[in-house]
Amino acid sequence: MTLQHIENFRLTVLSPGGRDPEQKFHSVPDPGEGPHPPINLHAFAACTFGAFHSDTRRAAGENTPVLLLLRSDFRASERALIDLKREGRTVAVSLKETGLHQIAHQLRDPGKLSRFIKIVTQADACIATTPEAAEIYQRIRSKQDPATVAFIATPYPIEDQRWDFSMPRNEQSGIFVGTREWDVPSRNHFAALLVARQLCEATGEPVTVVNLDGYKGRRLLGELNFPEEKLQLIEKWKTYPDYLRDVARHKIVLQLDRSHVPGQVAGDALLCRIPCVGGDGAIERIAFSKTWGKGRTINEVSSMALDLLKNSDLREAVVAESQERARERLSFEAVRTQLAKFFANVQGTSACEQ
Repeated sequence: MTLQHIENFRLTVLSPGGRDPEQKFHSVPDPGEGPHPPINLHAFAACTFGAFHSDTRRAAGENTPVLLLLRSDFRASERALIDLKREGRTVAVSLKETGLHQIAHQLRDPGKLSRFIKIVTQADACIATTPEAAEIYQRIRSKQDPATVAFIATPYPIEDQRWDFSMPRNEQSGIFVGTREWDVPSRNHFAALLVARQLCEATGEPVTVVNLDGYKGRRLLGELNFPEEKLQLIEKWKTYPDYLRDVARHKIVLQLDRSHVPGQVAGDALLCRIPCVGGDGAIERIAFSKTWGKGRTINEVSSMALDLLKNSDLREAVVAESQERARERLSFEAVRTQLAKFFANVQGTSACEQ
């Protein structure tokens, strides 16, 4: 595939019946520009200067390959697949929510499971935003070409200086806790808060926690008895740029998430140029391979975090390595190339089968 073919590649992302408005990415938007930031599944459209739609007819009208998101009860996704194939579009599918706990929750219903298997089998291809989701798709499509399933991590515009939210190191302090869900066991939010409290006591560093549970959340946090005036709460929804500015004020992001998610927490850390410690998302595995949590005990994660809080040179080294890895595999340019090559291969496979 030539450089010209890669540069000309466009992808349409379709979330049939979804609430996100139509968005065309003629260029990478400025922070705060447009209805949705160019992250998560929107980033696949943004990195290819494509489009994001919730209407199937408008998505088909883009005359590009389509990444069809599987959401809700999958009925709208199933209808969209039929319509797109009728229009001659090449269609790859992906679950909109791909944490292992989210996949398990979605596929508990026999009807949804039946539709899911049918859609995954009939699509031209599958794109997974986690390695675990890719393995699920591969097993369902066991009789089809394995090259029509790919793990492609969600990209981040790290090569774009407008999306560099880094702050001077002498203005950074404290720990940002990346999780916020008390009631999802695999998030391990309670354990992460205990680690953060211990690190706070050992170093004097403040801890920031997102609490969107109001009074109930404040009561739970109050029971942990953080040192006085060391616990800072974010209790209102913020724009994505403002949220990143808050994250960037810290020395590290800490979590103990074991949900096997795509890894937006780590992606946020990449844009903020700070280390992400302890999670197991796809972004962590690629960019923060020396500080991610898989195979490590809570004590080992705590020890890593303590070393990073105390040693600015170590933090700089982790950030430098994460940026290098991200440029190679997670930048908009890198993922645009991956997508262009993948769809070219899928279209070639389809032609051979015909």
